[in-house]
Amino acid sequence: MRNGNFGRRTALAVSVALAGMSFAGAKEVRADKALTVVLESEATILDPHATTVAITRTFSTHVFDTLFAMNEAGEIKPQMVDTWQSSADKLTWTFVLRDGLKWHDGMPVTAEDCVASLKRWGGRDALGKMLLADTVSLEAVDAKTFKLVLKAPFPLLLDILGKPNAPLPAMMPARLAATPGDQRIPEPIGSGPFRFVKSEWRPGNQMVLERFADYVPRKEKPDFLAGGKNVKIDRLVLRVMPDQSTGANALMAGEIDYMQYLPFDMLPLLEKERAVKLIGLGGLHQFQGNFRLNHAAPPFDNPAVRRVLWKLVDQDAILTAIGVPDRFKAKSCPSFWMCGTPLSTDAGSAGAKIDLAAARAELKASGYKGEPVIILEVAGSISQTAARVLAQNMRDVGFTVEEQPRDWPTILARRAKKEGWSMFPVYSNGTDMFTPLTYFYVAATCNDFPGWSCDERIPKLLKAFTEAGTLEDRKRIAAEIQVIAYELVPAVMWGQFSIAAGYRSDLKGMLQSSYPMFWEVDR
Repeated sequence: MRNGNFGRRTALAVSVALAGMSFAGAKEVRADKALTVVLESEATILDPHATTVAITRTFSTHVFDTLFAMNEAGEIKPQMVDTWQSSADKLTWTFVLRDGLKWHDGMPVTAEDCVASLKRWGGRDALGKMLLADTVSLEAVDAKTFKLVLKAPFPLLLDILGKPNAPLPAMMPARLAATPGDQRIPEPIGSGPFRFVKSEWRPGNQMVLERFADYVPRKEKPDFLAGGKNVKIDRLVLRVMPDQSTGANALMAGEIDYMQYLPFDMLPLLEKERAVKLIGLGGLHQFQGNFRLNHAAPPFDNPAVRRVLWKLVDQDAILTAIGVPDRFKAKSCPSFWMCGTPLSTDAGSAGAKIDLAAARAELKASGYKGEPVIILEVAGSISQTAARVLAQNMRDVGFTVEEQPRDWPTILARRAKKEGWSMFPVYSNGTDMFTPLTYFYVAATCNDFPGWSCDERIPKLLKAFTEAGTLEDRKRIAAEIQVIAYELVPAVMWGQFSIAAGYRSDLKGMLQSSYPMFWEVDR
């Protein structure tokens, strides 16, 4: 179907050009080199500093850029920065931007823009707040240079500036960075390899990003989020297609070129389709599922009630119910920081084993008064399946449970309020969950973040983690944090697994990652 459409559009463009409209014709021909993709959900929040939502991060990695970025090995590399240096005492850091950086409105990127962006992001992000609290000054020196002066050495400074987790430390023009952190920027203008086309945005239908002609890629080869980002297509069309089966069939039919999350029950059929290739990765490219709890409202304002859940979540049963093939799932994992990663630990998890009889007794002793547990579920998603398995176990031991299926944008709006919900199931990239610094529900402890969990010991340990000079010290501190997290119950893990992505086999340069990245793709 795509090839037929291409022929008709090209013929039309040629006829228009022959009629004297050569510029419009050329533009239409160039626009034919497009990619149509279906991502995990619709991007509705276009402010990279505003949320931890993964789809906003995906949008932001294409439209915005960061000072540093992580490569496949987990190393932090310069991105917008050309050179940097620190004083002998590690208190003064000087950064120089690369030549040729421009915003999508044509204005040059300046050090002043970056300073304003860091300050805005730092007011929203848990790690950013920690960094700014240790900052004496952050100011532009000249058009391309800015200086950061610290109160004390901050060993993980570059790791934080290059973190791949949302809210991304994305750069934007100073006039946009002046937008208060509790408000959304009025327009998404970045300096990334793609430009948002506002005139073609159709909420609920599709979004269009186009190649930013003035983008200057780094000379290094692409390496996860680091290195050169050479855009080889003209248009990236983000289609909204909530039903996974419809999306998978569209991929096989050639109506779309990429689908981020393929349905597990269709994998055998997709694996036989020669026109489709699959991406299924392990390690940090796996996902971790979580039930995020609302500590601000009954019944989970009661820690004893929260702790009952550790005996009700059966990771193996949930992944089986979802239909995750054995090759795509990890065995029951007790580690907040992902199993198979450097900080993996079972500290504090001794009581976290499925045991309905023990859970029933604990609930009875907890003071639970029968308040309804309102579960916000993304309708039709694998996380909804996870919630249904847990909900049945909860009912079996005496919880009153009310499941409320909604779309993701509605859940995002609902979770921002402290009342009217008790938990929601969600799953996140391993790059978000393998360290307490970026693990949403731990890093945001005692911050104004949906769920509102707080134990004052955790922020202090997070600070110690950033100051630790060795991996062994970080492992020890991460284990201490996890012991407290098992007591606090900011979230309960429901499984570690991979989700296969799929793309048309005629595409070249598709980066193998659980993050959708389209700056090297060609056909």
